[in-house]
Amino acid sequence: MCCNTQKFRIFAFRMGTILQHRISQTMPLTAHAEAMLNIIVCADYFRRSTMNICEQHGISFVQYNVLRILKGAFPGGHPRCEIKKRLLERGTDITRLIDKLERMELVERTRDFDDKRLSLTRITQKGVDLLDEIKPLIDNFDEALQHYITKEECLELSRLCEKIYAHEL
Repeated sequence: MCCNTQKFRIFAFRMGTILQHRISQTMPLTAHAEAMLNIIVCADYFRRSTMNICEQHGISFVQYNVLRILKGAFPGGHPRCEIKKRLLERGTDITRLIDKLERMELVERTRDFDDKRLSLTRITQKGVDLLDEIKPLIDNFDEALQHYITKEECLELSRLCEKIYAHEL
């Protein structure tokens, strides 16, 4: 009993109180497990916040991501495989996603002039206009982040996150 109490005191001191409250955790965690849970909770916070902005404009966050990728190639386009490679979240059915964006008239598909087998997806003016409408809201969310962490902390956080998933590339 004494040892368990001592472990809990060490644990309670070590674990961030915000995470502890958020997940109602009472069992000890390793530093690595705590970091992983913090990344998951933080990613969920960002995902929900950006999803809410996108949904207010009739699109999902993944659709927003595709439009953002295609705007970067505007007025050109990308084949499906290039869009899929650039997506932030893996495992998306890119064909169905593009089909839906095409029905919404936010993208169009064309054949490559040099290789008729290659289908290119391009953002339409309607898609560009939608992104231009959403961008200030996303920018406001990004600016709000400055109230929580400094530029240097952002750079360090990015470096650490990249260190974790770099082996996937």
